[in-house]
Amino acid sequence: MTAHQSFGHIDQRRLADLLGRPVTAVRNLGARHSWTLHRVTLADGLEVFVKAGSARAEVFAAEAAGLLWLGENAPAHLVPEVLAVSDGSLVLPWISADEPTPAAAEQFGRDLAVLHTQPAPCYGADWPGYIADLPLDNTPSHGSWAQWYAQRRLTPFLRLGGTHLAPDEIRAVEQVIADIDRFAGPPEPPRRIHGDLWSGNVLWSHGHGVVIDPAAHGGHRETDLAMLALFGTPHLGRILAAYNETLPLADGWRDRIPLHQLHPLLVHLALFGAGYRQQVVDTTTAILTSAR
Repeated sequence: MTAHQSFGHIDQRRLADLLGRPVTAVRNLGARHSWTLHRVTLADGLEVFVKAGSARAEVFAAEAAGLLWLGENAPAHLVPEVLAVSDGSLVLPWISADEPTPAAAEQFGRDLAVLHTQPAPCYGADWPGYIADLPLDNTPSHGSWAQWYAQRRLTPFLRLGGTHLAPDEIRAVEQVIADIDRFAGPPEPPRRIHGDLWSGNVLWSHGHGVVIDPAAHGGHRETDLAMLALFGTPHLGRILAAYNETLPLADGWRDRIPLHQLHPLLVHLALFGAGYRQQVVDTTTAILTSAR
């Protein structure tokens, strides 16, 4: 690769200028959404992870803002350092991956609980949000989490993904939105949450879980736990038990898992189409029947 050959929206020379060190090797790790992923070696031997591409600059800025915000008072190793961010790239430390162990899962549960003790000034955030490359409405609110979630998460993504639902299925989601206070459980103050904590956004390294790709905002801590359960996370039972021992959850939290999973399922419906329709329908049904 020549000094000017580009990957995504940044070339080696621009990356070297951004990091203040020459680049000696770039390994392409493939593409995801509208960006490409790279393992980059610098002249001093340091390896870094670079996400680059055609995504709007706001996507990289939102991810960097979320990582910096989550990392302010997070346990060591939980949130990676942001090494650099530009209009066309985000640079993080390279994280060597291990197999998840029961002990690492328990440590991750405790670390996540500590992160969730950190208050947020409101629901939402001070920066425009993104999940994948779709905008998230982070408009701050000092009202209830339930109404914020209904207005800023469920309603917009029902509009985006609703073309894949039948009219009666749309009406069922609209009923959840209209009656959100019935399903939301006891009030909780806004906490700093990852916001997109599915298993693919947890890396396991040196006995710890490391969180990446956040859609961070002030939210409800049950959201992160429900997301871990959505697509399966190794040793989830140990994570949840260690979390609950460190920061006990409100009664009935398991019954509210479908409510917190409805938003990411609507996101997947909008991104990937009708393949997620049945999960949206089943989850909506579970919510509506949980309060009977």
